[in-house]
Amino acid sequence: MSAGSIQHHLAEAQRARQAGCADRARGHLEAVLAIDADQPAARNALGLEALERRDPRSAAEHFHIACSRDPGAPPLWMNLARAQRELGDPKAERAALERVLMIDQRDLLALIRLAELHERLGEEALAAQRWSAVISLSAGIGDRSAEFVQLIERAKSYVEGQSRKLAEAVDERLAGDLAEASARDSRRLQAAAGAMLGRRAIYANQCEGLHYPFLPADEFFDREHFPWLGELEAATGEILAELQAILTDRAQALEPYIAMAPGTPASKWSALDKSLDWGAFHLWKEGKRIDENCARAPQTAALAEALPLCRIEGRAPAVFFSILKAGSHIPPHTGVTNVRSIVHLPLIVPLGCAFRVGGETREWRKGEAFVFDDTIEHEAWNRSGEDRAVLIVDTWNPHLSEHERTMVCRLYEATDGPH
Repeated sequence: MSAGSIQHHLAEAQRARQAGCADRARGHLEAVLAIDADQPAARNALGLEALERRDPRSAAEHFHIACSRDPGAPPLWMNLARAQRELGDPKAERAALERVLMIDQRDLLALIRLAELHERLGEEALAAQRWSAVISLSAGIGDRSAEFVQLIERAKSYVEGQSRKLAEAVDERLAGDLAEASARDSRRLQAAAGAMLGRRAIYANQCEGLHYPFLPADEFFDREHFPWLGELEAATGEILAELQAILTDRAQALEPYIAMAPGTPASKWSALDKSLDWGAFHLWKEGKRIDENCARAPQTAALAEALPLCRIEGRAPAVFFSILKAGSHIPPHTGVTNVRSIVHLPLIVPLGCAFRVGGETREWRKGEAFVFDDTIEHEAWNRSGEDRAVLIVDTWNPHLSEHERTMVCRLYEATDGPH
């Protein structure tokens, strides 16, 4: 009988409220409380009515009782948070909103209200954290009102602003240390800070073939591993002169770097397949010295021969002039094995050319060599009106011992040979 009476009074209160009869609605709700003093629906309705009367203190009392009776109902806690906000009690408002998130960490409205609360309190880092969660959750919402779109844009602007402020503070704090750091330590620390701040990603090796474990996954190797780089750079003029002589008859000299077998499915390489947009003049290819080509670039061949080339029968080294035509792009990709390191000696570098390995992008500079791990995602582009030319050489990964290099070759021999 009592349960039926409660439901009857709640329904009548709802009808009276919809008809604009506030006093009659309140009478029915009080009748409910005469039966069950803590009935949560009645307490919630009376709390909402108190908010309309601009009486947040009474509203908070009603909502407190409702929440105590039905603590697993997020709307009750949200209403209590609203009352506490109107009372100017941020601590109690925060507690109510956090109770909602204890029930459902993905409650969008609670996250929005918490983000706004943190902003009001000047808690910038917490506000950015909550707004970031709001942005992430909003990605799954299709039908958005203009007001919601505006709120999300404001959230993005706030998060971006806080990210800039944090990055500036980090840069300022580290400036002195970085000024005293070695090139290696500076690059490592800046990569770590960049990843922490969301400026860049940390890339892992992705080997199409042999992945030699436990080697450092370094995008660009430190120069200290390659004491012979200076000698190679000093010969830039002679190497360039040999390349220019070769390019006087480009059609006879170059071959497409990408040449897929007929019937190969379409891929990211299709645009470059059998195209001189990315052309090559090979001195060594798949481990074989091409004598007639080396004869056309004898100084370059002799210099390469003296380097610690990665020599794996039938596989490496590759030594070649790489020509990237004006307006061309080599898509992101990874190499075959991390037992190699790849040397670039820039020879012809118009403005608008760059090379990305993992999270670091560099512009080639004529005569300034660098070495990278090509099993970390990399790409190249030439956005100029002229062709770009680089000498590319395969050498051993500097973190392999001499004995490991020998054993790697044995491994390939064992797997390539007859079984």
